[in-house]
Amino acid sequence: MASDTLTVAQPAEAPAPAPTPARRKRVLTPIWLLLPAAVVLVPLFGYPLYQLGLLSVLDFGQPQASGGVPAAFVGLANYTELLGKSQFWEVLAQTLVFAGGCVVATLAVGGALAVLLTRVGRRSKLFLMFAALGAWAAPAMTGSTVWLFLLDTNSGLVNDILGMAGHNWMYDKWPAFAVVGAVVVWHSFPFVMITLYAGIQAIPDSVLEAARLDGASTFTTARLVMLPMLRPLLVIVVIQSVIWDFKVFTQIYVMTSGGGIAGQNLVLNVYAYQEAFAASDYSLGAAIGVLMTLILLAITALYIRALRRSGEEL
Repeated sequence: MASDTLTVAQPAEAPAPAPTPARRKRVLTPIWLLLPAAVVLVPLFGYPLYQLGLLSVLDFGQPQASGGVPAAFVGLANYTELLGKSQFWEVLAQTLVFAGGCVVATLAVGGALAVLLTRVGRRSKLFLMFAALGAWAAPAMTGSTVWLFLLDTNSGLVNDILGMAGHNWMYDKWPAFAVVGAVVVWHSFPFVMITLYAGIQAIPDSVLEAARLDGASTFTTARLVMLPMLRPLLVIVVIQSVIWDFKVFTQIYVMTSGGGIAGQNLVLNVYAYQEAFAASDYSLGAAIGVLMTLILLAITALYIRALRRSGEEL
């Protein structure tokens, strides 16, 4: 005799709740607020990027720029030529090392001075802020020229103070990168300092007081309380610093006279300039620009993804 089979009815899955007007408004409001900026920024950045990409797939040199010869479509030939050059990979590695060092140094200096601002008196705070804003406001060309004058081989103030008359700071590859990097940090740290100082000031005193009452040390409070609350600001300053330092041009070009001896201090931006305007290979220079944009987008995407995996809402 066959045994009866007991069938248990499975409850049907509840349908997804329909979006309420309040939820729909919460989603659409940021889009409407960003729309005016998008109307201005998308054409402003989109059209040059389109032209850059178009130029990178053409054979466009001085004859084409003069209008005598039409530009021919070559597809990915410029990228193939560029990726086959050992100089490109060397310059890319130098750019990554240089930019990474500048980002770390900028965050360290800006973060330390932001903490210092919370500890000093009113007059010292104003003096430090004005000095930092002066460095920030100085044009890159002007700041680079002034520092180059201070580091002059024969009459520079730095050599006189250090007793190193006749020393050329720009002769060797990595010392030259270090000097230029210091100037880049000098231009960049005020943004980090002021941003993080504003974030520290926004942390409620009750939170810090509760940490102290729980017996947390200053280091523990900074690591477990302040840093998590400052993480959204850190995301902003890190991404901004990566973009700024990866595409440094003026400081390198001015202080190393176009890339250093035999091009030993080239970075991608200066390399693109040399290929486009010194060698009159505009399409190859455009290809370098496109690759720089893709690298920056990839670095930013990886950084944001890592933060999302760590649980930070962005």
